Order: sequence, then C-alpha cells, then structure tokens
Amino acid sequence: MAKMVLVSLASASTSSRVAAAIVVVLGLVLSLVVVCNGGKTSSFVRKVEKSEVMPLDSDVFKVPPGYNAPQQVHITQGDQLGKAVIVSWVTVDEPGSNTVVYWSAKGIKEMAVGEVTTYKFYNYTSGYIHHTIISNLNFDTKYHYVVGIDHTKRQFWFITPPEVGPDVPYTFGLIGDLGQTYDSNATLTHYELNPQKGQAVLFVGDLSYADLHPNHDNVRWDTWGRFTERSVAYQPWIWTAGNHDIDFAPEIGEIEPFKPYTHRYPVPHNASGSTSPLWYSIKRASAYIIVLSSYSAYGKYTPQNRWIEEELPKVNRSETPWLIVLMHSPFYNSYTKHYMEGETMRVMYEPSFVKYKVDVVFTGHVHAYERSHRISNVAYNIVNGNCIPVKDQSAPVYITIGDGGNSEGLATNMTEPRPAYSSFREASFGHATFGIKNQTHAYYGWHRNQDGYPVTADSMWFLNRYYNPDDESTSAQHY
Repeated sequence: MAKMVLVSLASASTSSRVAAAIVVVLGLVLSLVVVCNGGKTSSFVRKVEKSEVMPLDSDVFKVPPGYNAPQQVHITQGDQLGKAVIVSWVTVDEPGSNTVVYWSAKGIKEMAVGEVTTYKFYNYTSGYIHHTIISNLNFDTKYHYVVGIDHTKRQFWFITPPEVGPDVPYTFGLIGDLGQTYDSNATLTHYELNPQKGQAVLFVGDLSYADLHPNHDNVRWDTWGRFTERSVAYQPWIWTAGNHDIDFAPEIGEIEPFKPYTHRYPVPHNASGSTSPLWYSIKRASAYIIVLSSYSAYGKYTPQNRWIEEELPKVNRSETPWLIVLMHSPFYNSYTKHYMEGETMRVMYEPSFVKYKVDVVFTGHVHAYERSHRISNVAYNIVNGNCIPVKDQSAPVYITIGDGGNSEGLATNMTEPRPAYSSFREASFGHATFGIKNQTHAYYGWHRNQDGYPVTADSMWFLNRYYNPDDESTSAQHY
C-alpha cells in the first residue's frame, strides 16, 4: 500500500500531489484519534467544591493535656531492612526528655535516647522536635513505647514488619496530598476503617499545605502533626516530598527549601547511600521501595541521578520481588491540571524503570485518581517521531493518588479524548491499598470516600514483572 501511494504521488500533477498529501495527513490524524481514545472515565459524579480547611479548634487538632505533653507523635522506618523505627514528637514548653522507653510482650523494658532540634520560619519558632531511633528490633513483633515523663507520659505501639523475603505477604496503604480539610479527615477515617488493614502507609507527598496560609503559617504543620497522629503513631508512614512541602518563600526571607519538612520528618536515607533525605530506599517484607524527589535536581550527573543509577542494579528480585517507586509528580497524567509537569523526569528515568521492570509507580500532585495500563514511551527520540506511549509488559503501572483531601479542591478537567494509556480515572477523594500476597501476585484497590469502607471503586490483580510478566489488565474492575 505504501509503494502504491508513493508511485501515484510521483506520477501525479502538483495539485494531485497536494490533494493526496491532505488525504494522507487526515488519515494519520484520524488514526491518532483512534489510538488516543481509550480507557475509561468514571461515571461517578461528585459535587465540585473547594475543600474546606478544618478550623484550628477542631477536635482532630486537640493538644494533649498536661504540661509539656508530647504531641505530633509519628514513626517511620529507621533502617533499610525494617529492624529499626524512628520515633518523632514535639514538646512545646521545654525540651523535656528525648528518651523512648519500649518493650515487647516477651521482653524487658529498654530505652533509646535521641536528639532534639528546633527551627525558625519567618515569625514562627517551632517547638522542641525530638527524633529517636530504636534499633535491633525483632521482626514481626508488637512493641509498646512511651514518650514523655512523669504525669505527661504517652503510650503507643507498633508492629515491626516480617523479615525480608520473597514470599512474605504485606499490605501497604496509599495516601497522597492529604492536607487538613474535612475531606482529609474523611480519607484518613476511611483508611483506618478499611478492612484490608494496611500495615504501613506509602505517602506520596504534600503533607500539611501550610504554604497556602499567610506567610506559610507553620502552625499548620503543628495541627497536621496532631491530626495524623492517630494513625502515624501506630504504623510507619514512608515519606515522599511534594511541591507543597518545599516552603521556599524568598519574599519573607525563607530561602532554604523543605525546611519544615526535613526538620520534622526524618527518613533513613543514609542506610541506602543517599546524600539527601529527599531520595532513598527501604526494604519492607517482600517489597523494595524507592523514593524519588520530583523537586530536586534529577538530570545527568546530579546527586539524585547518580544515586538511582547505582540503586536500581542493587535490587535483588529473588529477595524482594516487588519493586515500587514513589514520587510526587506523575509521568502520565490525563488531567489538565499539572499536565506534562513530569515529562522531563519521565524522559530521564522511564528507560530505567522499564529496564529494571518496576512493578508500579505511585504518585500524587494531581488532585484526582488515575491508573494507567502498562505502557512506555521509551522508543521516542528527538528525530524518530515515535512519540505515542505503547503497551509494554516490562513497564510499570502508573497510579496517581493525589486525592487525599488537600485544600484546593479536586482536579475535575480532563483531556479529551481519553488517551489509550489511561485505564481508569475519576475526580474523587480517596485512598488505596496494595496487598502483596506472594512473590507473583498482589491485589490493589482504590477506595473513594463516598463509598462504604469495604468497597473498591477500582481494583486490579498485579502480576509481578520479574516472576510473572503476563498481561494482567483483564483483572481490572471499576465500580
């Protein structure tokens, strides 16, 4: 057919050549429309309105009683394997004790001593921020821990993960762009009451949204810490930084990016050879989790790029078969909000994601929900024109879960027609869970806030890219 077209064009008159060229161009345009019109947009209709920030006197922001009582208690993984936990909290009146007392049901009480820090931001001075690492813990064990002294002691507990191994089941919660609105509270409540029972949260950035308040009011970092304590004091949240966590405000003299975030939310980046808390990795059960920073330099020769180039080859899929990447800005996004903001990072890192068979990439940033097919756009270069994403069973599924609650409202405007890479998209608030069953299968479910706690509005069985790289797209279900 191509030869026939060329012959006819070569022998035709100028006007005929022009007419034939128009037909060819129109045919290409129409074929592109067909290729791009794929996937499913949810028929669920939610009232469009701005998310309302909860007032400072809300019950969820209540300060614990007692002089200098510890508040904003939160934990995260403290090493790369899961045998350590970082316990953090804030005291307001004075530094107080920076010791954590902890014990298991079969063990004696032990103590770990940490450090205390403070920071200033414009006209705000933080409380005394404590960080203490509890190390050499046993796997799969429930520990109780106490912070504070005398009449203001506060007690919590956590469960360490199972020992790292290929067939270890484990369930992660997924939350992003949470904020502190009434919708945020609904999201956190739905996660807490989800019968899937997430054991740790993979948080994909944008915590407090303090930067949207006058002068980046850091009191809103304190209220967010008290709001989330009911979950994050009992199970680790694995942190990713988002754009609303940068807090770069030269107009008020604040030129240190991520100052409140890094002072308040430490991560075990040194354990994975990272030079920054904004990118790092951990192992947890049968998963290898890589956290990247969308808002740090990632070009060739930069520290983050050098680190990821050395990190991906280290992943031993016979030990941790599930390879998960967290970052804030999505590579693939069919909403008009933040459209193509992740494109330059995609060009840099997508070939590596495909080469090393990343199972899934979780992102936030866009205040809505979207799940892609397994696709890649790695064939494209600046001259060949192969610029349409294609199905690729070595590629990750890309999931945008920036629907935690924020304070700006939902992203409701979508690109039309739907791109073929988008499997499902919906502008609603919610959270998700990713339940690893063994080295070959994991069950993923997204839960919108308007539904009952057990209801999954979008779900899919994942087949591990290393051990079972078949097409699993037929397992997807939408409600």
